[in-house]
Amino acid sequence: MSTARRARALLSVYYAYMLEYRAEILLWALSNILPLIMMGIWMEVGKDGSMELTPVDFARYFLAIFIVRQFTVVWVIWEFEFHVVEGKLSPYLLQPMDPVWRFMAGHVAERVTRLPFSILFVILFFVLYPDAIWTPGVIDAFWAIVFVVLTFLMRFLMQYTSGMLAFWFERASSVEHLMWLPYLFLSGLVAPLDVYPPLVREIVLYTPFPYLLWYPVKLLTHGIDATGVGLFQALGVMGAWGLAYFALNRWLWRLGLKHYSAMGA
Repeated sequence: MSTARRARALLSVYYAYMLEYRAEILLWALSNILPLIMMGIWMEVGKDGSMELTPVDFARYFLAIFIVRQFTVVWVIWEFEFHVVEGKLSPYLLQPMDPVWRFMAGHVAERVTRLPFSILFVILFFVLYPDAIWTPGVIDAFWAIVFVVLTFLMRFLMQYTSGMLAFWFERASSVEHLMWLPYLFLSGLVAPLDVYPPLVREIVLYTPFPYLLWYPVKLLTHGIDATGVGLFQALGVMGAWGLAYFALNRWLWRLGLKHYSAMGA
């Protein structure tokens, strides 16, 4: 079977599976309301005029955060941990396909299932708050989409790599709880990096976290020039971290399989 046919078969199966849980997926989509809570807080802060961003800017920023997170949320670390701990990974290892593609297909299918709910929410938001309506430039929108895709791949790789610890520990997902803290504060989820001190922002830009939310959101809402970070720098930082995580992922996979087999799997 060709790669294209395998991909189509996997996506079809997982899309049908996700449709069975579309009501639950609607709740998942609406559960990511933290950006909307932060939007209300920062809009109030922006009313006194002491900040460069206006209430409308904050509204657009956090709506864009909500949109980007709809396409980049990842849960593979819990799924991989479950398969390892319960021994359900063993049948996948007997098949001529890396198990990662099954997890990836499930995530992509869930994105497609979630999309109509996200569109309806954005339309409702603009009906209730028409001042926040904006139209990004074609080039800015293109690069925003590129970075949303890269963000999803990076988040998936980071979680999948941490999930490899399940070969040795039953609760590898605890690592994700630790990673959540820097992601929460350094990605721009609770506050735009624009309000951070310049020195802090300059240091943070060499970590992968700002490019997981803040950067694609700024591209979408204000354009490339407003980010203060060149595309080559952003791609370079994400590429360097991506390669480091990929190398660590392959190393942990090889060691983990040996340990998994030794345990009788």
